[in-house]
Amino acid sequence: MAHRIAVIAGDGIGPEVVGQALRVLDVLRRDRGVDVDVWPLPLGAELYLKNGTTFPLELRDEVKATCSAVLLGAVGDPRVPSGEHAHDILLGMRSAWDLYANVRPVRALTDAMVPLRGKSKSDVNFVIYRENTEGQYVGAGRERGRGAADEIAISREVHTRRGVERLLRAAFDYARRHGRPLLMTDKSNAIQAQGIWRRVLSELASEYPDVKTEQLYVDALAARLIQSPERHGVIAANNLFGDILADLCAALAGGLGLAPSANLHPAAPGHIGLFEPVHGSAPDIAGRGVANPLGTIRSLGMLLEHLGYPAEIERIERAAVEVLQLGRCTTDVGGSLGSEAATSAFLEVLAHH
Repeated sequence: MAHRIAVIAGDGIGPEVVGQALRVLDVLRRDRGVDVDVWPLPLGAELYLKNGTTFPLELRDEVKATCSAVLLGAVGDPRVPSGEHAHDILLGMRSAWDLYANVRPVRALTDAMVPLRGKSKSDVNFVIYRENTEGQYVGAGRERGRGAADEIAISREVHTRRGVERLLRAAFDYARRHGRPLLMTDKSNAIQAQGIWRRVLSELASEYPDVKTEQLYVDALAARLIQSPERHGVIAANNLFGDILADLCAALAGGLGLAPSANLHPAAPGHIGLFEPVHGSAPDIAGRGVANPLGTIRSLGMLLEHLGYPAEIERIERAAVEVLQLGRCTTDVGGSLGSEAATSAFLEVLAHH
């Protein structure tokens, strides 16, 4: 029985990179027997500006009931400064579907992609498990006197034992399966509420005696990631810190254009997943045909693994390495090709893997 996936191209470069990823999917469906039906959804700024639609609840429920996964390009448009549609689409799926683990692999595909002196691709190979439904992103807080001299803006972060424990358990499970150390980062020396992360980590560590664990404040971790990225295997972080660190680490691996991600509910195999490149909508280059499609194509690989096609993510990763080594890629990663030509080059290489 075919899997059904919903596709939201979104805003900016989203439609461009998603279009290229769907070219790859079409080839895999034709040549590799990947049994997937695609349901495109026209959600994004254009629809919002036309009639105020963000992501209707009935449609969101239908997607969850009938789809195994969602492929998202990017959301965000300067014509919608409030970001209302982007919030309802992206954070709406994450929260409504309880996709509590944002999994962001950090893997340099070639030595040339690593911007650190004396470091190679073997030094940049780890994964970030970011809590995805709590923290600063719950939107709790208030503003007073906007624009006035005594303006006050208050934002509250929320951490529950259930939320922290399930994210850390997912990170522990991954670390155990792959024989990697686990580092949890926080800022509990300055933000008392984050002490819950250290307490829960300490409790769970006794259940995973085979996993080496470490705790490090986020500022110290930011420095160490630059100095010694090879020391890391799995990094677990709250929502805000995980978001920031993931972009820093994407730069270590060659740039945002290459970085894939998954939003998952690891405690329930078969639960719907959301897959997206780490980069944003990049309105400054939208429509020029120069956006790097590899982050979205690699996110498609993660999606296919989620659907039970582990061989396809391996083929996609090997082909991505080869096109980068050959320089048959977009300008942000050292090539000279546009999005469409870079995908054509990728497909040529993929055919040999």
